[in-house]
Amino acid sequence: MTSRYIAIDWGSTNLRAWLFQNGDCQESRKSEAGVTRLNGRSPEAVLAEVTQGWRDDATPVMMAGMVGSNAGWKVAPYLPCPARFSDFGQQLTTAAPNVFIIPGLCVRQENNRNVMRGEETQLLGARALQPAPLYIMPGTHCKWVRADSEQVTDFRTVMTGELHHLLLTHSLVGAGLPAQQASTEAFRAGLAQGLETDAPLARLFEVRAAHVLGELPREQVSEFLSGLLIGNEVASMVRQWRPDTQQPITIVAGQALAERYRQALSALNISAQVLEGDTAFQAGIRSIVHAVAE
Repeated sequence: MTSRYIAIDWGSTNLRAWLFQNGDCQESRKSEAGVTRLNGRSPEAVLAEVTQGWRDDATPVMMAGMVGSNAGWKVAPYLPCPARFSDFGQQLTTAAPNVFIIPGLCVRQENNRNVMRGEETQLLGARALQPAPLYIMPGTHCKWVRADSEQVTDFRTVMTGELHHLLLTHSLVGAGLPAQQASTEAFRAGLAQGLETDAPLARLFEVRAAHVLGELPREQVSEFLSGLLIGNEVASMVRQWRPDTQQPITIVAGQALAERYRQALSALNISAQVLEGDTAFQAGIRSIVHAVAE
């Protein structure tokens, strides 16, 4: 590997690319050509377009995410947990000359079967930048990950983001609603309810009933529902993981979403530190490039 490389986070719906030289980001680009949106183009063609003017024969391309799935460019393996961080760069999949895909992670236990792609690279960066015994990686499918300085030991996935979207767009809860508005008050009200309930399914129809009866503004249903779902997720996962309250959890996400999870944790007297997802991803790629170069 060289001091010049390209890092790519290639997901289902989007692609982000960064060009690095001597540790510094020279340029970044975005594309909506995720692996499910290639529109008949080959991954090679999309990569060539996104990295136009960046690549030469000596510049490696390091990719992570759904590009390594069975719907992507080439299937990269899932490393079983416990998985050592040092193994990430030792089991790369070659997609094309000097183009590599980072492996995902999996859990195969009787009470937990899980997979991740892309987040493992963020974890590698988070371990270096803001180490913690427990990481929360919010998004469409939120990951809760237990790790130490050497390995990822276990993780679980909670479909909070996807459930929020489905309920608002494809269920009676969101039927006929006007454009939604941001509301800190509605989010906090939903959060309080989510944190205290052991029966979230029974609470979901109450969201519709609340706005039908005029007790919840129809423009604030999304915010209330977000609080309800995140609150219940955090409360249930904290009961399961029992994190050490003396050590802060690291939340890997954008500031706005991370703040929602930080509020939920704070209500349970658990402190958290926030690390931007892109920052974690880039640090993770950098560490793999350096490890391979050694």
